[in-house]
Amino acid sequence: DQQNRDKEITDAYEIEGWTGFNFPGRGNKYSDFKWHWYHFTGTDYDARTEKTSIFKIMGDGKSWSEGVDEENGNYDYLMFANLDFNHPEVVKEMERWGIWVSRELDLDGMRLDAIKHINDEFIRKFLAAVRKERGADFYAVGEYWKQDLESLDDYLKEERYKVDLFDVPLHYNMYQASKQGRDYDLSKILDGTLVQNHPTLAVTFVDNHDSQWGSSLESAVEDWFKPSAYALILLMKEGYPCLFYGDYYGVSGNPPMHRAIIDILLEIRKNHAFGEQNYYFDHPNTIGFTRVGDQDHPHSGVAVLISNGEDGDKVMNVGKQHAGETWKEATGNVEETVIIDEEGNGRFLVHGGNVAVWIPERASQDTREEDGK
Repeated sequence: DQQNRDKEITDAYEIEGWTGFNFPGRGNKYSDFKWHWYHFTGTDYDARTEKTSIFKIMGDGKSWSEGVDEENGNYDYLMFANLDFNHPEVVKEMERWGIWVSRELDLDGMRLDAIKHINDEFIRKFLAAVRKERGADFYAVGEYWKQDLESLDDYLKEERYKVDLFDVPLHYNMYQASKQGRDYDLSKILDGTLVQNHPTLAVTFVDNHDSQWGSSLESAVEDWFKPSAYALILLMKEGYPCLFYGDYYGVSGNPPMHRAIIDILLEIRKNHAFGEQNYYFDHPNTIGFTRVGDQDHPHSGVAVLISNGEDGDKVMNVGKQHAGETWKEATGNVEETVIIDEEGNGRFLVHGGNVAVWIPERASQDTREEDGK
């Protein structure tokens, strides 16, 4: 049953499935492993009848994997020929390839695709094998595409918190914010997200190849909100931000719309977004946060305001060490400057439906001097 993979709608019968892979061109150069039907749990095409469906392979006590997402009853099967991660030969071969590619390319880490369809026990053992070869700090981030925070919580627990996850709930919050405009309550944009609940395990992103236009998971954040979304993930203290190639280099030959603002935000992240953070998520249409800077980065500190409604302003604290400083809006969206008072407070401004990012004016002068401008 397409909607419930635990339900079989026919008796067992024989098909001609594409489940034998010998790699005659490659030979045994990298591996002498040959794939047979018993290395798979399912396939999607019967060459005998030219029928496309979900065919569950029987025999050898086979079943769909446990430790996968419960959507469609059991979401082990996704497409094509489905690997049997309960088969010891499959596990051993995949571990060999993981170690090989990591060593061959001298990798520091890897992205694990579609992990909600893969036995979580296999992922745990696979990473342990690779880390035994490459070191305990070998990085891994998994793509578990689900908005439900409870499911992501459960997965992290099963993996002993040794793999990060993309923050899909945050992506959908930003998507909804971009679609609803001023009707979206910005003060709740971090609610139900990984970055709020597991800040050291969350890889934050605005969009990616799965969410872009034309994808089966299409949920592209509207262009008007993308500068605000990138300011949020790049400048807040929590999370491990990830840029979408298409937002920076363009998609299908179209020039990128957001590269200039992303470059500004990246420079601010590199040079100014340090120190403790203060949140001001206290208004449905205007939210903000500050980073107070630290001693290791002279003139560091940043104040961010995001609006999805009218022009707004907010008194925010950037630390007493900034008392008397003049702060300037770095993106060019606001011309006025702000003087920080003796308590470290300033009244920062933002235009409606936009983002404003403030840094010490002296910091922007230092950057120009370093660049020779």
